[in-house]
Amino acid sequence: MEYQNPIPLLKEHHLIPKKDLGQNFLVDSNILTRMVALAEITENSTVLEIGAGLGSLTFFLAQTARQVIAVEVDKDLLPIARQLLTGFSNVTLIAEDILTVDLRTLHLPDGYSVVANIPYYITSAIIRKLLTASEKPTRMVLTIQEEVAERICAPAGKLSLLALSVQVFGTPEILMKIPAGAFYPAPTVDSVTLRINLFPEPAIPQEKLDIFFRLIKAGFSQKRKMLRNTLSSGLHLPHDQVGTLLEQAGIDPQRRAQTLSIDEWGGVTDSFLSILA
Repeated sequence: MEYQNPIPLLKEHHLIPKKDLGQNFLVDSNILTRMVALAEITENSTVLEIGAGLGSLTFFLAQTARQVIAVEVDKDLLPIARQLLTGFSNVTLIAEDILTVDLRTLHLPDGYSVVANIPYYITSAIIRKLLTASEKPTRMVLTIQEEVAERICAPAGKLSLLALSVQVFGTPEILMKIPAGAFYPAPTVDSVTLRINLFPEPAIPQEKLDIFFRLIKAGFSQKRKMLRNTLSSGLHLPHDQVGTLLEQAGIDPQRRAQTLSIDEWGGVTDSFLSILA
């Protein structure tokens, strides 16, 4: 089945991309083909696509995957997607907002993948929902803003709250830069394809994750300040007690949150667990 650029269909349906939904449609066939390859989609794969849009990425996923479940919040686009996807019996289009839909209702099997060109303004919210869901994917391949992707992939010593929140669940890697001309309309920021391969289990044990997230959120609340001060303020604990607990974890209380590795945050979590549980 031959891919046809769906931009003329927008005009036929008297539609224009909606800025409030962050619509920049990825339509370049070469980029779309590479995305599917980078996602390592096979004939046994079930794929959750977020933001089906005009159906361009859906088209290439459906050529390879066993099943594609494509969620799109803009109901006006569904007739175009259906027209582009005529002939595919392995695609289910769902008119829902991914941020509010209950993933359990999608009946996703174990081992499913996420492949998506997601709106930049809700990137963090989408990633957070997928990584904290009870039914996590094994792999996520996302087209996102380059600056955000670089933050997610930051090494120890330059970690942010976002980087920690992703890297505790998996290994992120930037695989491909995407030129603005691959989109319609062209975005004003640089874009990349980010792949996150999820661990079988989080780097911090599941039963300790709530405490871990409380700690890192407190630690990064005033990231220019010393860790002893930020944790004391964020957790409403005495400075001396926080300093002692950090030292017990082998952490200098004068360090700043972004300098700690995930393993070091794990030690801090263990140290604080008895008083925060």
